[in-house]
This record gives sequence, structure tokens and C-alpha cells, in this order.
Amino acid sequence: MLSETADYLSYERHKCKIAMGNETSERIQTSILNALEKKALIWLAERQPAWVTSDFLTYVGVAGAVLFAVFCYLANTDLFYMWLAPLGLVINWYGDSLDGTLARVRKLQRPVYGFFIDHSLDALTTCVICAGIGLSPMMHMDVALVFLAGYLCMSIYTYLSTIVMSEFRLTYGKLGPTEVRLIIIAVCILYIYNPWKGVYFDAFDREWSVFDIIGAVVGAVLFLIYICSMVSDLRKLALKDPAKPYRKP
Repeated sequence: MLSETADYLSYERHKCKIAMGNETSERIQTSILNALEKKALIWLAERQPAWVTSDFLTYVGVAGAVLFAVFCYLANTDLFYMWLAPLGLVINWYGDSLDGTLARVRKLQRPVYGFFIDHSLDALTTCVICAGIGLSPMMHMDVALVFLAGYLCMSIYTYLSTIVMSEFRLTYGKLGPTEVRLIIIAVCILYIYNPWKGVYFDAFDREWSVFDIIGAVVGAVLFLIYICSMVSDLRKLALKDPAKPYRKP
């Protein structure tokens, strides 16, 4: 039993090297804006002053998420702040998307450290952004948390795919983090001009705004993608790693 556990842990450590960049891991990036975004990030990275580092940009991304949440909350007192909330997401995109590109352009990659800090803070910023949506007048907090749960499930699935199948899935279908940010920005602007802000629908013993319904649908879609991807990959993994018949010792 101990030897089997040791073999399994050794195998997992070997796979973790793939996740952290020590071995080849296929990057799956099929989003709508991927090609354009990549060119823009390289252009920006080549023009950053020397004092701007990858770590600095990573923390700028976190600060952008915090700004978004603060402006969303302040929109309860003045709708003008809803105009400023997208600025936080733009700053978040700038820091979060440019940090890795800057390291690659300058040939200063830190695969282990970079992988750890990037994805650790990604989870934090996702929580902050969804909390901001829940604190805003757009959407109830419980609906925003459903969206958060779906997004985090997809993030966890990305890390599992990286370790188990050597596939680092940055996007699913045509949507990636950048497209999700743009959707949130579009929803913020739509809320400002929405003439049905005060319209609510009664269902399941509660009132639902139009944006509650949008958030619930998006959350449900994320869970659906997660489940469908899991079922599809389980079939592939079952063929690669078939069950062995038990033989009584």
C-alpha cells in the first residue's frame, strides 16, 4: 500500500512539472480576441519602462479588481460610479494579462513562482469581482455567488486538465477571461441605460431583476460547460487509464 502511494505521489509530482512549465504542456487558446490580444500585449510589453516588473503588473491586476468592486458598491449611492467600474476591469486586464507577456518578452520567466502567484491571485481577484457585482445595485449577492462558483469550477477544471492531460486550457470554446471581462463591462453599461431597473419578477418565493436572471443563466451555462467537459474527458481518460480487474490475493 505504501509503495503504491509513493508511486502515485511520484506520478503527481511529475505531472505538476508540466503544470508549472518544466515540461511541454499544450496551451489551448481559441478565444475570439486571442490573436489581436496577443499582438497588443507584445506591443505593450515592449514599451514598458524598466521599473515595471511582472510582479508589479500582477498586483496592478488585483488593484483593478478592488477598484471595480468599490465602484460597484458606490453605485448604490450614485449611478455615475457604474461608469467607473469598467475602468477597474480594464486595469485588471492590463495587469493580469500583461505580466506573463512581459516576462516572456524580457526572457525573465519564473515558471514555478509565476504559475503559483498568478493563479493564486486569479482566484482572489475573481472573488473580489463577483463580490463587487453582488454589492452593486445590478444583482443580488446570492446570484453573483452562483456565477462565482461556476467560474471557479471552470478554473479548477483548467488546473486539473493541465496536470492530468497536459492541456492548459485558457479558453473554452470562443470565450476566455478577456471576453468575460468585456461581457461584464457590457452588462454594467446596459444597466445604466436599462429602463427596467425597477422591474422585478416573482419566482421561487423571491424577486428577480432582469440582471439577476442574466447572472443566473450565465452561472448555469458555466456549470453546464463544466459538466459536459468533465463527462467528455472522463471517457477519454477511461480509455487511456482503463480499470483493472480485481484479483483476490
